[in-house]
Amino acid sequence: MTLKDIRCGSAATVIKLNGEGALRRRIMDMGITKGTKLSVVKVAPLGDPIEISVRGYSLSLRKEDAALIEVSAENEDGDR
Repeated sequence: MTLKDIRCGSAATVIKLNGEGALRRRIMDMGITKGTKLSVVKVAPLGDPIEISVRGYSLSLRKEDAALIEVSAENEDGDR
């Protein structure tokens, strides 16, 4: 499952970053690394971009970039 597939209000943990070169580095520089917990806060009316909360700040990502981030969804009680 990728970050693009996570519903608004749901939490997830990053499993793997796909992509190469500068794009992968840019995602990592934004604080999205393996094992990072994040949650989807908002989705724009037309579905792009999405706003996530990661490491205590809000970040907007294009769906194209969110599709490169593999995640494991968490249940309401924090379990995967």
